[in-house]
Amino acid sequence: MLSKIGKWLALLLLVVMTIGCDRVTKQLATENLAGEPTRSFLADTFRLTYAQNLGGFLSLGAGMPPALRNAVFTVVTGALLVVLAVFAWRQRGSAWHAAAFALFISGGASNWFDRFSDGRVVDFMNVGVGWLRTGIFNVADVAIMLGLAVFVFAELRLRSGSTST
Repeated sequence: MLSKIGKWLALLLLVVMTIGCDRVTKQLATENLAGEPTRSFLADTFRLTYAQNLGGFLSLGAGMPPALRNAVFTVVTGALLVVLAVFAWRQRGSAWHAAAFALFISGGASNWFDRFSDGRVVDFMNVGVGWLRTGIFNVADVAIMLGLAVFVFAELRLRSGSTST
């Protein structure tokens, strides 16, 4: 069992690694994929393609007027991330809950930084089979979705009575 300091260090490492991996992969995508044709792998199950996302999830809101888009995706999202971080800091859930919040917040924060500094987010991955495909996404988006999955897992464990961390 990890000590309280050990848990916080593990969470900090998770946040730093998530943001670091996202930053590095976005830089590599910009340097190596921008202006290039889509690259396909594993019988077209995995694609690398450069995209600049002005909106949110699946480019939602990309067509908004720039001032409104900036307000929604930088000001409101930034405020929500701060509120979520305060809530996560104060919550007394399991280590699974803490890891879920760390992934969710670090993914959101990395994308938020892109929107704040450039007004856009670099996306570059796409998965699927045939016509059934995801939107184009990045490592921060994976962290957000993984955080959501871990949170659901933690809640199911809690409700089933498995409260050990």
